[in-house]
Amino acid sequence: MAATFTWSIIGLERLSSNDGIEHAQWLCSAAETDEESGVDYVVRLGGKTHHTPDPSASDFIAYASVTEANVIGWVQAVVGKDETETKLQTMMDEKMAPTITTGLPW
Repeated sequence: MAATFTWSIIGLERLSSNDGIEHAQWLCSAAETDEESGVDYVVRLGGKTHHTPDPSASDFIAYASVTEANVIGWVQAVVGKDETETKLQTMMDEKMAPTITTGLPW
C-alpha cells in the first residue's frame, strides 16, 4: 500500500515593496497504516523555498490574493513534487520494515 501525502504551507515572507512572496516554509507529510498490525505511521519533510516575485509578470499574485494552493504549486515546482513524495515513500518503507535495527544482544 502507498502512503497518502499532504502538502501544507506553514509560513510566508513577503516583500513590503511589491507585496510579493519571497519565501515559503512548507511541510509534506506521508501517512500509512500497516494493514497487518493496524499501526499508523507518519514521516515528514519540510523546508523553505525562495521565490522571486515580479509584479510586472502576468501571473503575479499579490500577498492578499494568494491561496495555499498557489504557494504549494510554487513550492512543488522548486523542490520537485514527485522527488519529494518518492523520498517520503522510501522513508516510510524503511520505518515500517527497518533494514537496520539497534540494540544489544544481552
